[in-house]
Amino acid sequence: MESFSLILAIVVVTALAFDFTNGFHDTANAMATTISTGAMRPKVAVAMSAVLNLVGAFLSVEVANTISKGLVDEAGIRPEVIFAALVGAILWNLLTWLVGLPSSSSHALMGGLIGATVASAGFGAVHGDVLVTKVLIPAIAAPIVAGLAAMFATRLTYRMGKKANGKAAEKGYRAGQIASAGLVSLAHGTNDAQKTMGIITLALVSGGVLVPDSDPPMWVIVSAGVAIALGTYLGGWRIIRTMGKGLTDLQPQQGFAAQTSAATVILASSHLGFSLSTTHSVSGSVMGAGLGRKGGVVRWSTATRMFVAWGLTLPAAALVAAIAEWVCGFGAWGTAAVAVFLVVSSAAIWKISRREIVDHTNVNDTDDTPATADEPAGVVTTAMAAVTPPPAGALADDLAATIPAPVGATADPAAPAAPTTV
Repeated sequence: MESFSLILAIVVVTALAFDFTNGFHDTANAMATTISTGAMRPKVAVAMSAVLNLVGAFLSVEVANTISKGLVDEAGIRPEVIFAALVGAILWNLLTWLVGLPSSSSHALMGGLIGATVASAGFGAVHGDVLVTKVLIPAIAAPIVAGLAAMFATRLTYRMGKKANGKAAEKGYRAGQIASAGLVSLAHGTNDAQKTMGIITLALVSGGVLVPDSDPPMWVIVSAGVAIALGTYLGGWRIIRTMGKGLTDLQPQQGFAAQTSAATVILASSHLGFSLSTTHSVSGSVMGAGLGRKGGVVRWSTATRMFVAWGLTLPAAALVAAIAEWVCGFGAWGTAAVAVFLVVSSAAIWKISRREIVDHTNVNDTDDTPATADEPAGVVTTAMAAVTPPPAGALADDLAATIPAPVGATADPAAPAAPTTV
């Protein structure tokens, strides 16, 4: 065993910084719907989520093992490679947070790790079978499964609650939404905190501090759990606004169905070792819940921007990480240059974010938010409107408009009558 080197210490600190950004970037996954429906006050919601993220970090290490043992070849990895991977992941997290898009922190980390590994050791150092079966397939399947589950759960919830007392039922659904939000927070800690555990463990193996195939040490589990909990408490208010108000308008019944469906998918995948994106799961469930309510719609312009961000996450983080690894290859000064670039870029993004502050006081305001402004109806929305019968008043107005007016009559009773020609 070797002692901690300076570069290894830098990698561990940078990994915990990524874990912190993961926390505030993904707070929306657990609490956006709870905050948007008014089930909990914003600051109370993020505090509860932070505590449960910390607890969830201790429940399993299967995902951490997927990152540290399965995705790339441990033998060809140096600490500098992992540092470059984290640079790519952190910058992508901060950029998508700035524009309020719920992209995947998990895929940013894995994209960064893949890009830096390929730049250092070639494509052979990446285990393609693990990438496909435990990363790419879950990335596609998770939002679909969670969305369908949430849509059917929403319909079932409304059907079962038809005869229930309105106020009492709403109060019950709000309580259920708080419980399900706690479950999502627990699941998020179980899945996402482990990714940082895995990356730190991989760094310790590459630096000779741990032997290959080691599980994460307890201090790694504790530090990763605390870092993601602190980030969660900070609150990623920009993404909470997009997830809670930008995709669709949710009622308590829908919020409960969405969060329960997402939590089930995330917890199941965590115990199977799938490095699942909690963002994909929750976003899919929110859209499914939006379509599950009669008359509910999804704002497809926002959803499209989100899908584009999802598709760019892996390659964008991989490209930045590959460039960072190339610069780190020049030696200590190269690594120092990458570190300075990371700090300066992060500070610049934070300063830009101060131009329009989004926090717990205005997270539910949507009047000045481009993502939630009125937009032309999309194909799905138009199709749903076409099969929805109009209200009685609208139908009467349409019929009246088709009946020709008597000769000499005017469409507006208050308008002067047209002159009569003799």
